[in-house]
Amino acid sequence: MTPFFDTNVLVYAFLDVARRTRAVDLIASGGVISAQVLNEFTNVARRKRERDWADIERAVSVIRARFPEIMPLTADTHAAALGLARDHGLTFYDALIVASAIEAECDILYSEDMQHGRSIGGLTIVNPFIETAP
Repeated sequence: MTPFFDTNVLVYAFLDVARRTRAVDLIASGGVISAQVLNEFTNVARRKRERDWADIERAVSVIRARFPEIMPLTADTHAAALGLARDHGLTFYDALIVASAIEAECDILYSEDMQHGRSIGGLTIVNPFIETAP
C-alpha cells in the first residue's frame, strides 16, 4: 500500500495546530507527492498563512527529505488529467493530483478536498481527517 498525499495534509503537518498530529503520523509512514503538491504548499504557506520565505524553504527542505520520490508534472500527466477531469467531473487541479497518484502506482490518495471513498483508476480517495478514515 503506497499512499499519495494531497497538499492539505502537508499544510496541516506544517502550518496547522489542530490537525498536525494526524497529518504528521500519516506522513511518517511514507508515500509519494508531486511537484504540484510542493508548488501548492509554497503558495498556501506564503499567501494564506503569511509565512516568510526562510520558514517556507525550511519546510520544503524537510518535505523533500521525507518524500524522496516526487512525481514530476509532465505533458503526459497533463493529458491524463484532462481525461480525468472530463470523465470524472474533477477540477483540473484535483485531476492533476489524481493523475500523478495513478502514475506513481499509489493505491490511496489522502485528501480532504475530494470525495472520501471514491475510487478512480485503482486509486481510493481517503479523507484522513474524518472519523471513519483508516
